[in-house]
Amino acid sequence: MQHLLILFFATFSAAFMATVPPGLLNMNAAKTSVEKGKLNGIIFSAGVSSMIMIQAYIAVLISKFLNKNPGVVEVLMDIAVGVFAFFAVYFYIAARRNKRKAPKLVKVSKKNSFFKGMLLAALNLLTIPYYSGVNIMWNASGWIKFEIWDIVTFILAVGSGTFSVLYMYTIYFNKLESRTSQFSKNSNYILSVLMVVLLIITLIRIFNHEA
Repeated sequence: MQHLLILFFATFSAAFMATVPPGLLNMNAAKTSVEKGKLNGIIFSAGVSSMIMIQAYIAVLISKFLNKNPGVVEVLMDIAVGVFAFFAVYFYIAARRNKRKAPKLVKVSKKNSFFKGMLLAALNLLTIPYYSGVNIMWNASGWIKFEIWDIVTFILAVGSGTFSVLYMYTIYFNKLESRTSQFSKNSNYILSVLMVVLLIITLIRIFNHEA
Protein backbone atom coordinates (compact mmCIF):
# COMPACT_ATOMS: atom_id res chain seq x y z
CA MET A 1 0.00 0.00 0.00
CA GLN A 2 2.84 2.38 0.86
CA HIS A 3 4.53 1.94 -2.51
CA LEU A 4 1.21 2.75 -4.23
CA LEU A 5 1.06 6.08 -2.37
CA ILE A 6 4.63 6.87 -3.36
CA LEU A 7 3.85 5.87 -6.95
CA PHE A 8 0.73 8.05 -7.02
CA PHE A 9 2.35 11.21 -5.69
CA ALA A 10 5.52 10.79 -7.79
CA THR A 11 3.47 10.29 -10.95
CA PHE A 12 1.01 13.04 -10.01
CA SER A 13 3.95 15.44 -9.65
CA ALA A 14 5.43 14.38 -13.00
CA ALA A 15 2.07 14.91 -14.74
CA PHE A 16 1.46 18.20 -12.94
CA MET A 17 4.84 19.65 -13.93
CA ALA A 18 4.47 18.47 -17.53
CA THR A 19 1.14 20.32 -17.85
CA VAL A 20 2.04 23.55 -16.03
CA PRO A 21 3.84 25.50 -18.83
CA PRO A 22 1.31 27.50 -20.91
CA GLY A 23 0.59 25.57 -24.09
CA LEU A 24 -2.06 24.26 -26.46
CA LEU A 25 -4.08 22.25 -23.94
CA ASN A 26 -4.16 24.45 -20.86
CA MET A 27 -4.61 27.70 -22.79
CA ASN A 28 -7.53 26.21 -24.72
CA ALA A 29 -9.02 25.06 -21.42
CA ALA A 30 -8.77 28.66 -20.20
CA LYS A 31 -10.21 30.03 -23.47
CA THR A 32 -13.13 27.62 -23.31
CA SER A 33 -13.84 28.70 -19.75
CA VAL A 34 -13.78 32.38 -20.69
CA GLU A 35 -15.92 32.05 -23.82
CA LYS A 36 -18.29 29.20 -22.92
CA GLY A 37 -18.34 29.20 -19.13
CA LYS A 38 -16.35 27.46 -16.40
CA LEU A 39 -18.42 24.27 -16.52
CA ASN A 40 -17.69 23.89 -20.21
CA GLY A 41 -14.00 24.50 -19.50
CA ILE A 42 -14.04 21.72 -16.92
CA ILE A 43 -15.74 19.37 -19.41
CA PHE A 44 -13.03 20.22 -21.94
CA SER A 45 -10.37 19.51 -19.30
CA ALA A 46 -12.00 16.17 -18.50
CA GLY A 47 -11.78 15.23 -22.18
CA VAL A 48 -8.09 16.10 -22.28
CA SER A 49 -7.38 14.14 -19.10
CA SER A 50 -9.31 11.10 -20.36
CA MET A 51 -7.24 10.92 -23.55
CA ILE A 52 -3.98 11.39 -21.65
CA MET A 53 -4.96 8.50 -19.35
CA ILE A 54 -5.40 6.34 -22.44
CA GLN A 55 -1.99 7.47 -23.67
CA ALA A 56 -0.53 6.71 -20.24
CA TYR A 57 -1.84 3.13 -20.50
CA ILE A 58 -0.21 2.79 -23.93
CA ALA A 59 3.00 4.12 -22.36
CA VAL A 60 2.79 1.42 -19.68
CA LEU A 61 2.41 -1.29 -22.33
CA ILE A 62 5.44 0.06 -24.17
CA SER A 63 7.46 0.15 -20.95
CA LYS A 64 6.37 -3.40 -20.13
CA PHE A 65 7.57 -4.59 -23.54
CA LEU A 66 10.89 -2.79 -23.14
CA ASN A 67 11.34 -4.29 -19.68
CA LYS A 68 11.10 -7.77 -21.19
CA ASN A 69 13.66 -6.90 -23.88
CA PRO A 70 16.83 -5.67 -22.12
CA GLY A 71 18.69 -5.29 -25.41
CA VAL A 72 16.15 -2.75 -26.61
CA VAL A 73 16.30 -0.93 -23.28
CA GLU A 74 20.08 -0.57 -23.52
CA VAL A 75 19.79 1.13 -26.90
CA LEU A 76 16.98 3.38 -25.67
CA MET A 77 18.95 4.32 -22.57
CA ASP A 78 21.75 5.58 -24.81
CA ILE A 79 19.24 7.54 -26.86
CA ALA A 80 17.62 8.85 -23.67
CA VAL A 81 20.91 10.50 -22.66
CA GLY A 82 20.79 12.67 -25.77
CA VAL A 83 17.06 13.34 -25.44
CA PHE A 84 17.26 14.43 -21.79
CA ALA A 85 20.30 16.60 -22.53
CA PHE A 86 18.47 18.25 -25.43
CA PHE A 87 15.35 19.01 -23.37
CA ALA A 88 17.44 20.28 -20.44
CA VAL A 89 19.07 22.84 -22.74
CA TYR A 90 15.77 23.57 -24.53
CA PHE A 91 13.84 24.39 -21.34
CA TYR A 92 16.76 26.42 -19.97
CA ILE A 93 16.93 28.54 -23.13
CA ALA A 94 13.13 28.93 -23.09
CA ALA A 95 13.32 30.18 -19.51
CA ARG A 96 16.13 32.60 -20.31
CA ARG A 97 14.31 34.07 -23.30
CA ASN A 98 11.04 34.19 -21.41
CA LYS A 99 9.17 35.40 -24.49
CA ARG A 100 5.44 35.13 -24.14
CA LYS A 101 3.93 33.47 -27.18
CA ALA A 102 0.25 33.08 -27.84
CA PRO A 103 -0.53 29.37 -28.29
CA LYS A 104 -2.81 28.39 -31.13
CA LEU A 105 -6.44 28.48 -30.04
CA VAL A 106 -9.38 26.63 -31.51
CA LYS A 107 -13.12 27.17 -31.41
CA VAL A 108 -14.88 24.90 -28.96
CA SER A 109 -18.63 24.42 -28.90
CA LYS A 110 -20.36 23.39 -25.70
CA LYS A 111 -21.76 20.27 -27.28
CA ASN A 112 -18.37 18.97 -28.35
CA SER A 113 -16.14 20.27 -25.53
CA PHE A 114 -15.29 16.82 -24.17
CA PHE A 115 -14.38 15.38 -27.56
CA LYS A 116 -12.50 18.52 -28.58
CA GLY A 117 -10.41 18.05 -25.47
CA MET A 118 -9.74 14.42 -26.35
CA LEU A 119 -8.82 15.34 -29.92
CA LEU A 120 -6.36 18.05 -28.93
CA ALA A 121 -4.76 15.76 -26.36
CA ALA A 122 -4.41 13.03 -28.99
CA LEU A 123 -2.46 15.43 -31.20
CA ASN A 124 0.21 15.81 -28.51
CA LEU A 125 2.72 13.21 -29.73
CA LEU A 126 5.15 13.73 -26.85
CA THR A 127 2.80 12.38 -24.17
CA ILE A 128 3.38 8.66 -24.79
CA PRO A 129 7.21 8.77 -24.92
CA TYR A 130 7.24 11.08 -21.89
CA TYR A 131 5.19 8.72 -19.73
CA SER A 132 7.05 5.70 -21.09
CA GLY A 133 10.25 7.30 -19.85
CA VAL A 134 8.69 8.13 -16.49
CA ASN A 135 7.39 4.57 -16.18
CA ILE A 136 10.81 3.09 -16.92
CA MET A 137 12.43 5.35 -14.32
CA TRP A 138 9.83 4.47 -11.69
CA ASN A 139 10.33 0.79 -12.46
CA ALA A 140 14.09 1.13 -12.05
CA SER A 141 13.50 2.89 -8.72
CA GLY A 142 11.21 0.09 -7.54
CA TRP A 143 8.18 2.39 -7.33
CA ILE A 144 6.13 0.53 -9.90
CA LYS A 145 5.63 -3.08 -10.85
CA PHE A 146 3.72 -4.23 -13.89
CA GLU A 147 0.76 -5.40 -11.81
CA ILE A 148 -2.85 -4.31 -12.12
CA TRP A 149 -3.00 -1.99 -9.08
CA ASP A 150 0.31 -0.35 -9.94
CA ILE A 151 -0.86 0.29 -13.49
CA VAL A 152 -4.23 1.64 -12.32
CA THR A 153 -2.52 3.91 -9.78
CA PHE A 154 -0.10 5.21 -12.42
CA ILE A 155 -2.89 5.99 -14.89
CA LEU A 156 -5.10 7.67 -12.28
CA ALA A 157 -2.17 9.77 -11.07
CA VAL A 158 -1.45 10.91 -14.62
CA GLY A 159 -5.09 11.87 -15.14
CA SER A 160 -5.36 13.60 -11.77
CA GLY A 161 -2.15 15.57 -12.20
CA THR A 162 -3.15 16.72 -15.66
CA PHE A 163 -6.71 17.62 -14.67
CA SER A 164 -5.51 19.57 -11.60
CA VAL A 165 -3.47 21.95 -13.76
CA LEU A 166 -6.21 22.32 -16.38
CA TYR A 167 -8.73 22.99 -13.62
CA MET A 168 -6.55 25.80 -12.26
CA TYR A 169 -6.27 27.32 -15.72
CA THR A 170 -10.03 27.01 -16.13
CA ILE A 171 -10.99 28.52 -12.78
CA TYR A 172 -8.17 30.93 -12.00
CA PHE A 173 -6.96 32.03 -15.43
CA ASN A 174 -8.08 35.63 -14.99
CA LYS A 175 -5.93 35.89 -11.86
CA LEU A 176 -2.97 34.04 -13.39
CA GLU A 177 -2.99 35.79 -16.75
CA SER A 178 -0.95 38.80 -15.58
CA ARG A 179 1.67 36.44 -14.13
CA THR A 180 1.84 34.01 -17.04
CA SER A 181 5.26 35.20 -18.23
CA GLN A 182 6.99 34.70 -14.88
CA PHE A 183 4.97 31.53 -14.31
CA SER A 184 6.23 30.11 -17.61
CA LYS A 185 9.82 31.11 -16.89
CA ASN A 186 9.91 29.40 -13.49
CA SER A 187 8.24 26.24 -14.75
CA ASN A 188 10.73 25.98 -17.61
CA TYR A 189 13.63 26.25 -15.16
CA ILE A 190 12.10 23.48 -13.06
CA LEU A 191 11.61 21.27 -16.13
CA SER A 192 15.23 21.92 -17.15
CA VAL A 193 16.42 20.77 -13.72
CA LEU A 194 14.15 17.73 -13.95
CA MET A 195 15.70 16.78 -17.30
CA VAL A 196 19.18 17.09 -15.77
CA VAL A 197 18.16 14.81 -12.91
CA LEU A 198 16.78 12.23 -15.36
CA LEU A 199 19.98 12.55 -17.41
CA ILE A 200 22.12 11.85 -14.34
CA ILE A 201 19.96 8.87 -13.33
CA THR A 202 20.20 7.46 -16.85
CA LEU A 203 24.00 7.84 -16.94
CA ILE A 204 24.31 6.13 -13.54
CA ARG A 205 22.18 3.23 -14.76
CA ILE A 206 24.32 2.88 -17.92
CA PHE A 207 27.61 2.96 -15.99
CA ASN A 208 26.34 0.48 -13.38
CA HIS A 209 25.16 -1.89 -16.09
CA GLU A 210 28.52 -1.74 -17.89
CA ALA A 211 30.40 -2.28 -14.63
